[in-house]
Amino acid sequence: MNAITSFEDFDLDPDVLDGIAAMNYKTPTPIQQQAIPIILAGHDLIACAQTGTGKTAAFVLPLLDSILQTDKGGINTLILVPTRELAIQIDQQIEAMSYFADVSSVAVYGGSSGVTWNQQQQALRQGTDVVIATPGRLIQMISMGALSFANLKHLVLDEADRMLDMGFYDDIMRIVSQLPQYRQTLCFSATMPPKMRQLANTILTNPQSISIAISKPAAGITQLAYVVHEEQKMKLLRSILKEGNYQSSIIFCSTKDKVKSLESEVRRAGFNARAFSSNLEQEEREVLMQEFRNRQLPLLIGTDVLSRGIDVDGIELVLNYDVPPDPEDYVHRVGRTARAERTGTAITFVSTKDMSRFGTIESMIGYAVEKKPLPEGFEPGPAYEPERRERGRSGHRPAGKSGSHRPDKGRPPHKKGGRQQPGKSGGK
Repeated sequence: MNAITSFEDFDLDPDVLDGIAAMNYKTPTPIQQQAIPIILAGHDLIACAQTGTGKTAAFVLPLLDSILQTDKGGINTLILVPTRELAIQIDQQIEAMSYFADVSSVAVYGGSSGVTWNQQQQALRQGTDVVIATPGRLIQMISMGALSFANLKHLVLDEADRMLDMGFYDDIMRIVSQLPQYRQTLCFSATMPPKMRQLANTILTNPQSISIAISKPAAGITQLAYVVHEEQKMKLLRSILKEGNYQSSIIFCSTKDKVKSLESEVRRAGFNARAFSSNLEQEEREVLMQEFRNRQLPLLIGTDVLSRGIDVDGIELVLNYDVPPDPEDYVHRVGRTARAERTGTAITFVSTKDMSRFGTIESMIGYAVEKKPLPEGFEPGPAYEPERRERGRSGHRPAGKSGSHRPDKGRPPHKKGGRQQPGKSGGK
């Protein structure tokens, strides 16, 4: 195959290329260079790729092309995702990429108001090409007889490892049992644990495999760590936020209770910050995210639900107030910055109880993160001893944690026309 240097090299539908140009996409990323030809050729695919590598466009663009070459009639593509935030994000990306094409999509997710539930049902009744759904809510829709997958051509599992971590294996298999046997199945995952392999072997047929930069933070991220006593964290956080004057930042904590208490402390210190929590109503969360995207809110505080559920360009700082419990969560957290070949800073506070955990992260990513000295006026922090284990405390080293191809794709002409958007939700 000739080298891929531009999106024109994929021979995508002109309407899809127009959408790419409008979004100012220039050069395909490595995952896009490898995945798009495989998907266009109709193969099943299992791809290891972390967030921030352009994986969403890697499956959305060829699927849009396929939908435009297929006669309309029922749901063409089902995309399963672990969280409502990711469902909304992908729906918005499909809307943007298909702006010049006659393709419609709807996000189906739980935890929302009755009004949203009714809107989702109405959108499905009107007809849509692509459904992006969380497994639990989709099963509810299926049980009510609100969906027909008789004409489904494509199934995508995005962040499949995360869905398994959240206990969705049985739900996924129940959904798959409702789908046509002859379909194209694509599975995207940041990691490949044994249960992930088991799922792939069950629902994919002779899949092609791609692995892109597994478990490695993007090169554009400046990673730093401060070794601190627990009681020094808040003072250090105030110093970093004041000196850095960041316009867009995320602080990660390990628990919802810590998120709420830190929000109060940060606001008392004079910073405009809000907690992003599953305790918020869905409408509140969407408003919060829109304010953050629009730079009206400079600082979000949240748990790891934020590390998988948002896609916001231009985040300057990610700060781990606590070391994440799993090395993969570290990669996902810091991956919120330096997206789309930009640069950003990721800072982690490492207290005594978290040293062993952070040492595991450094072993996984293959290098030591630079340890910065505490600013002038601070008492010395503890010595960094990652091999040290706190007995009886939480600082111990954590334990690591069938479809078929479609026929060869033809290219029958399709009608050009104005964009119809039945059931579109979460638009930009």
